[in-house]
Amino acid sequence: MSTASVDIGALERVELPSHVRTAFGVRERDCRPIAFGGLDCWRCGDVVIRPVFDHAQTAWSSRVLDTLEVDGLRIARPVRASDGRWVVAGWSACQYVSGSPEGRYEELVAASLRLHAATASVRRPRLLDDRENLTGRADAAAWGERTINLDQATGGQLFDELAGMRRQLRLPAQVVHADLFGTVLFDGDAPPAVLDLVPFWRPVEWAAAVIVVDALAWGGADPGLVGAWSHLDGWPQVLLRALLFRLALHAQHPGATAESLRGLELAAEVIASRL
Repeated sequence: MSTASVDIGALERVELPSHVRTAFGVRERDCRPIAFGGLDCWRCGDVVIRPVFDHAQTAWSSRVLDTLEVDGLRIARPVRASDGRWVVAGWSACQYVSGSPEGRYEELVAASLRLHAATASVRRPRLLDDRENLTGRADAAAWGERTINLDQATGGQLFDELAGMRRQLRLPAQVVHADLFGTVLFDGDAPPAVLDLVPFWRPVEWAAAVIVVDALAWGGADPGLVGAWSHLDGWPQVLLRALLFRLALHAQHPGATAESLRGLELAAEVIASRL
């Protein structure tokens, strides 16, 4: 779920173990706590050390971002430990990049399209085959590939109402990052900075639509943002599937509330008028 979608409370900051600092070649006196991409992390000079919640995904993302070149984007390059590992005792590292999330949503969608032009040749990761978690179930449900039980009070009812509006959609799938909202950093006129890859095997248009849904629901975006990208193939239907994805995720999330659902209801009002 997007970091902005459900407030489940700030994570208690965990001290950075000395053996992790040693593994990534940083000194204790250079380390200070920072917020980075929605996470409580440690900045140690020009290196950011951050907690890992999915070892396989982090290792895969690091391997891809290590060599990925994207015109018009900055990338927080992953940093290997001294023994070559990407993850050490539940921590990973990357180069520090400046900036903070901002409501520059048209630029964010454009950045998504540039990123996915570069990931078009990335092979489908095997880790997607076994994604049995909230995100994987929500993704499959949104595309009608799986039926799951959803809490009716926190999004399930709206999901059921909108699911019947799906129409056949044939767009090529590839590796896309579908959690860019709130994690891309902007710093004045510098290119946007991408911090990681959260892989899905879906159309690039869908990944753009997820940003639009998130911006409408939780970013205070102008409804006109929907029309700004209407030239993309299959746009109304990928918007619908992006909305269903967020609804399915919300309706399974233990931190979901009626208040956090309200944003998705507002997004639904805008999107349903275009179907």
